[in-house]
Amino acid sequence: MKHKTFFWFMLPTCVAMVLFIAIPIVSIFIQSLFIEHQKPSIEIEICDPFGCKKEIGVDVEAYAALNKEKPLGRFNGFKTYIDRNHLAFEELNEGWRNSKTVSEFSSIFFNLPFYKALIFTLTYTLFVTPSVICLGFIIALCINALSQKIKGPIIFVTILPMIVTPLMGSLVLFWMIDAEGIIGSTIQDLFNDPYLSLKASTKLTWITLITYGIWHHSPFAFIVFYSALQTVPQDPIEAAIIDGADRWQRIRHVVIPHLYPVAVFIALISMMDNIRVFEPILGFSAEASAQSFSWLIYNDLRNIEVMNFGSAASTSILTIIMVGILLTPVLVKTWREFGESR
Repeated sequence: MKHKTFFWFMLPTCVAMVLFIAIPIVSIFIQSLFIEHQKPSIEIEICDPFGCKKEIGVDVEAYAALNKEKPLGRFNGFKTYIDRNHLAFEELNEGWRNSKTVSEFSSIFFNLPFYKALIFTLTYTLFVTPSVICLGFIIALCINALSQKIKGPIIFVTILPMIVTPLMGSLVLFWMIDAEGIIGSTIQDLFNDPYLSLKASTKLTWITLITYGIWHHSPFAFIVFYSALQTVPQDPIEAAIIDGADRWQRIRHVVIPHLYPVAVFIALISMMDNIRVFEPILGFSAEASAQSFSWLIYNDLRNIEVMNFGSAASTSILTIIMVGILLTPVLVKTWREFGESR
């Protein structure tokens, strides 16, 4: 392809990336360096039939004028990144010096908002992503071996979890695991414990959220793997059959190497989706037990009167950095393999 043709071919994509990715990220980074203005106070005299008294209130007009003059807020630099709600360097340093045992420091570490969200997000991502890849691949293999007459209905049933919106799906499962729901009541009957609840502990809540994540994301992996299976060359398969290879050996030595790039693609997409997990936490009302980076951003912005834009922006930038760190090994390995194949 000529350089001029390549330039005009890539120009719309590059412009879209600059407008919808690069500029918003720069804007968020700039916002993360500012925090909200301090509300100017004013002495207010309140009178009633029993007399008058003075109280300290907020000067609304002065506060509005301050926001109009400096809409970004007051400059705070990188202090937001290291405060208690984010990296919490001071709290970690103090906890390390004052803690006598590792368990004491661990309790301090896990109670800090950012690291609490970090642990859950990484746990959720590292459990859901490989499970989705394996389950999607197994389902694709099984359905690919079925008769053409029954493939259509089974494929439709298989992709239903992906059709259901994440919030609605999490709400449905939340109602099902309730004490009066079909899953919750069945578990109580099986263990003969009327007080047993999947919502009762942090571990059970995490297991429920991870199970939901696998259920919801597996259809995507299935669809991609199933489409890729249609492109597997038949000549190596037939040669393997002639050589006496069984089904597992054909899958291991022919199918899996052919689908390796597809598996990498699914892993990248699934990892990015899982890192920004949010709807299940909201649908399960699991904020007390499980918090993610997306939930921290939502928590900073859900108060209409006081929106912590600087805090939300800092969390967003830290999330982008973490995504980059997690994706770097896969991208580097893919780039090296691409370079070797040229």
